[in-house]
Amino acid sequence: MTCTRSRARRATCSHRRDLGLLALRLGTGGVLAAHGAQKLLGWFGGGGVSGTTAAMESMGYTPARASALAAGLGEAGGGALLALGLATPVGGAAAAGTMAGAAAVHAPNGFFAMGGGYEYPAFLGFVAAGLAVTGAGRYSLDHALGHALDRHWMVPAALVGAGAAALAVVGSRNKRVKESTPEE
Repeated sequence: MTCTRSRARRATCSHRRDLGLLALRLGTGGVLAAHGAQKLLGWFGGGGVSGTTAAMESMGYTPARASALAAGLGEAGGGALLALGLATPVGGAAAAGTMAGAAAVHAPNGFFAMGGGYEYPAFLGFVAAGLAVTGAGRYSLDHALGHALDRHWMVPAALVGAGAAALAVVGSRNKRVKESTPEE
């Protein structure tokens, strides 16, 4: 269907796009929020903060407790913001940055998730970043609030900030892992 011929078709295309964004936000945001709840609250079989802290330490993230809290908040908070369509640039960027950290842990196992690779966190991160750029659509709190928390300048600011933080954290972690690995 071409969306430029008539006003009615443009309205139909806009409605379909907004429904598609709602589905992406609810699905991706819900998955991320559930993963964050595992880390923070121990829900859905997760380890809670103490279990996540131990896992972060074993993966080379220090300080481990702060890393566990940041990962849990990035997933739960970013996911909730995406699902609600509230402060979408910030929520998407927070989730994408957190997923960059998860992808770094899985990268040595290759791409595919079946072999323990980074496919799944990379996918979640790209969808979250895409939603940050695209916006939440009409069926969102951002739209209901007149986009007060979704200004154009917030998109690059949030993505650059999250990207810089992810690079710093992952770079520091990778350096620690490399230094602790015995040379062959």
